[in-house]
Amino acid sequence: MRVLLIGANGYLGRHVADRLLADPAVQLTALGRGDDADVRFDLSTGSPGALTRFLDAVHPGVVVNCAGATRGGARDLIRHNTVATATVCESLRRSGCGARLVHLGCAAEYGPSPAGSSTGEDAVPRPGSPYGVSKLAASELVLGSGLDAIVLRVFSPVGPGTPTGSPLGRLAEAMRRVMQQGDGELRLAGLAVQRDFVDVRDVARAVHAAALSAAQGVVNIGSGRAVRLREVVSVLGRVAGHTGAVHEMDDQHQAGGGPQVPPYPDGCGPWQQADVRSARDRLGWRPRIGLEESLADIWMEAACRI
Repeated sequence: MRVLLIGANGYLGRHVADRLLADPAVQLTALGRGDDADVRFDLSTGSPGALTRFLDAVHPGVVVNCAGATRGGARDLIRHNTVATATVCESLRRSGCGARLVHLGCAAEYGPSPAGSSTGEDAVPRPGSPYGVSKLAASELVLGSGLDAIVLRVFSPVGPGTPTGSPLGRLAEAMRRVMQQGDGELRLAGLAVQRDFVDVRDVARAVHAAALSAAQGVVNIGSGRAVRLREVVSVLGRVAGHTGAVHEMDDQHQAGGGPQVPPYPDGCGPWQQADVRSARDRLGWRPRIGLEESLADIWMEAACRI
């Protein structure tokens, strides 16, 4: 099976590439903006015609789209998430390869949900951030393209390679810093937020399963359990050996008088939990890696950082 992976150098893409390369039946080609891609191509500026010619030459059976941006202004997010996906869809429509498209969406497309609820694929999306809007627009382009396509709405990915600028990356860095400086007290804000964490390697397994399946439409990829950020701090402290106090900042300013930074500026409010029954029933997929293992991997990388 020939697979074209777009965005192989990103956080999710690297793990998807590893998973696909482990399958001896897969012949993988990576397309991206970096020098280490098999083919250099910028989806946000490249033409559908140029990508179509490449698709006709390589003739993949599956195209996996992991490309995109999580940060930046609205214009950049639209360019890298929505316009880029439009280029992929139009190129596949023009191409004679007939490839299946596996597109990675995100839980920010849903927006806020009631506390205690599990968000199913039939929920009406109401994104509360520019990022969520740009990703929802991309997913809608895929769903309305007429292609053989599936959208995996990934909830909060965690595990090795977690970006240092992400919420859990910042948390691990803060813990490393206080332990290195001998200051036992960790001061954090927004610990009441609850998110559905799923290991990035389990996400890669879901992509692999989706590539081999005939399922179409939207499928949630998560653990099916919301975890309070306060619990995440506790588990991370245990694996890190942090024995100091954790002081939760309840006012509108963090220590030092700076403005409070929301731990999850995704526009999804204080609660998010996935209904993952479709992933089980349609893909035969279940998460395998527990949160403690994921956090231990994050801490290992943070602790080795100079």
